[in-house]
Amino acid sequence: MNLHAFSRGSGSILLLMLLAVPLARAAAIDSSSPQQLIESSSRAMLADLDANREKYRRDKKALYKVVDETFLPHVDVDFAAQQVLGKHWRTADATQRTRFVTAFKQSLLQSYGDALVEFTADRLRVLPYQGDPAADRGTVRTEIRRSNGSLVAVNYSMRKTATGGWKAWDVVIEGISYVKSFREDFGLEIEQKGLEAVIKRLEAGAVPAPGKA
Repeated sequence: MNLHAFSRGSGSILLLMLLAVPLARAAAIDSSSPQQLIESSSRAMLADLDANREKYRRDKKALYKVVDETFLPHVDVDFAAQQVLGKHWRTADATQRTRFVTAFKQSLLQSYGDALVEFTADRLRVLPYQGDPAADRGTVRTEIRRSNGSLVAVNYSMRKTATGGWKAWDVVIEGISYVKSFREDFGLEIEQKGLEAVIKRLEAGAVPAPGKA
């Protein structure tokens, strides 16, 4: 199952979960453990949406501004981008790496921003943590209820960083890894057109089209 087909059913959930952390105000977040990070960020996200939902519906730039201001502290964007590019990260120069991280994040925001505005508290359930508290990697399991009532398993891959505490770097939805899926799709496009062409496409505002590289 490629990510293009997958995203039609769950793509909006993917971004919702990736942005659960960014939307939360830094002061309200507890990053001392994987579970606390997801739970506290989700509460803050939902409070922010409830307070500003109509504003965000009218002005998506305001929503993106909130995301941009609080995105980096709680999501390991550089590490995620490195995993997405895989072997191509090693051959990219420093400027290309920075441009790819920025353009890829922005393209996802534009793709699924509408769904974020409609996300409500009753759709999310954070399950009890089963990882080793002493480990530097962990997985936080959640369930998301679709509009038709069906449940979707959404797991966060977490890593403990040296300076920022716990951060999310991947989301696995019904067994499908966001990072792995995009690595496969971008890898094919890079092999065909080159990394610079892919970066320029994203910078031009083109939405990633996994499975259709």
